[in-house]
Order: sequence, then C-alpha cells, then structure tokens
Amino acid sequence: MRNFADILLAAIDKKQNPSVVGLDPRLDRIPDSIKEGKTPGEAILDFNKGIIDAISHVVPMVKPQIAFYEQYGADGIRAFIETIEYARSKKLLVLEDVKRNDIGSTAKAYAEAHLGGAFGGDAVTVNAYLGSDGVKPFLEKTSEGKGLFILVKTSNPSSGELQDKLLDDGRAVYELMAELVDKWGNDCIGERGYSAVGAVVGATYPKEAELLRKVMPRAIFLVPGYGAQGGGADDVVPCFNPDGYGAVVNSSRGVIFAYEKLGGEFDEAAGRAAEAMREDISKALKKADKWPW
Repeated sequence: MRNFADILLAAIDKKQNPSVVGLDPRLDRIPDSIKEGKTPGEAILDFNKGIIDAISHVVPMVKPQIAFYEQYGADGIRAFIETIEYARSKKLLVLEDVKRNDIGSTAKAYAEAHLGGAFGGDAVTVNAYLGSDGVKPFLEKTSEGKGLFILVKTSNPSSGELQDKLLDDGRAVYELMAELVDKWGNDCIGERGYSAVGAVVGATYPKEAELLRKVMPRAIFLVPGYGAQGGGADDVVPCFNPDGYGAVVNSSRGVIFAYEKLGGEFDEAAGRAAEAMREDISKALKKADKWPW
C-alpha cells in the first residue's frame, strides 16, 4: 500500500533533496515593508507566501510551527490555515509541527483537526510520552495517507534530563521510545519499505542518531537542529540509512531569515539559502556514499 512515506520519498526523489523548511515566522524579523498596514496574521501570511514561492522548486515539504501562529489568536490561526493551503497549492507536502500529546477523545480530536479537514496537513509531530493511548488516534489516520513524527531524541540541550535517563536494563529512555515507534509503525509500511510513523531525532546528537537508525530502520527521521541550532551536514548523515533514504533535515531560521545575513530581498535570500542547504547535505551524503541519485 502506498503510504505517507512513499509520498514523501517520491517528492524527495523529484527534487533530489531530503530537506524541509520550517515556517516559524517571528514578527520582529519580518521586513517592515511587509508588515505596514497589516494585522500580524496578514503580515505572516504574505511573508510565508514569499518564502514558499522562493523555495517550492527546491524542497519537497514545509513545516509550519503552530506556536508562532497561535500567539496571535484567530488572526494567527487563519494565517496558519491559509499558509497550509498555499503550500499545498504549490505542490508541497505540509508537516504541521504541533507536538500534540493527549489521550482518548482529546487525542482523537487533535488527530481529526490536524490530519482531517480543519487544517489539512499531510503529517504532524506527536509527543508520545503519554504512551500508546496518545498515539493510536494518529495511527488510524495513516490509512488515509497521513504521517506522524514522534519525538524520540530531540535537539534541545536539556533533552537529556529525561530522554537520556537509564532504565534498569541499561537502555536510555529514548531507546525505549524508539522501540515503541518501531512497533507502532509495523502496520503501516509502504511500498518502499518505510513506515508512515517517523521519529524526531536531532542533528545535534549524531552518535545517538547512529544507534537509533539501527533501532528504527523503517522510520523516516525528521532531523531538527541543522544550521541555527549548531548541527552541520556531517552530523545529519547518521540519520540516513545506507540506501541514502530515511531522513528529512529541517532548517527554519537559517532559511526564512537568511536575508539578515545574505542581504537582498527576503524571499530571494531564502531561495539561495534553501539551495545552499541542499548542496551542503548532498555533499555530505556523497562523501558517506549515501547519495541515492
């Protein structure tokens, strides 16, 4: 059965680029010329459209982080929804970075909102530390071609306060979560051998990623931490399988606010940054003999 992983891998193949751009708009970093006379939501939407137009030929997927929209209430949520619609009109996949974490009917409502008709994303991020009760409603959506990325080993410096704690058998907590992710993904393997259930594994922890790649061979990794958070192209290589697939690398600030360093128009600079990221990752994968094209 063709699942979300198949759809994502086909999009990656088309652009020969396993990267994703995070749409995390910050009003104080959006050019004044865009904000003038507009509500926060209107300014964010116009900014996002410019970014999407500049990168849609380069990347297969975008990742709007809902917190940057929710802070502006209904005005921001409208911008979130219209950003998703615009990205999809440009033939981009949309990963909603919402990190939902609840159980029962509440988890089901979240799954319906973000993978159903209300927001209409192709995939979501999920915090599974409430256990399988919080994951099952999202798993049910994989039969509709949707995907999820479960937090396993995140890129933030304090992630080890919980995720690195050792269990009685010597495994770290993140290893146990990885085993659960592999288990949850068993029933939604696509035609290309990858699951619709992916994992969030930070670029800032390449050694841990190497271990997790073995624990979750069929999961696609969403890899944050590249660029602004300190992860480099060589750091993301362990997240990929030997076939050169199995991961998508995210950059947010480094692309959408590239004009602050590169100069020029914000959208043109974002396009250049996205292309540079593609080239950077491709060089690292080629050096590791993991370039699939």
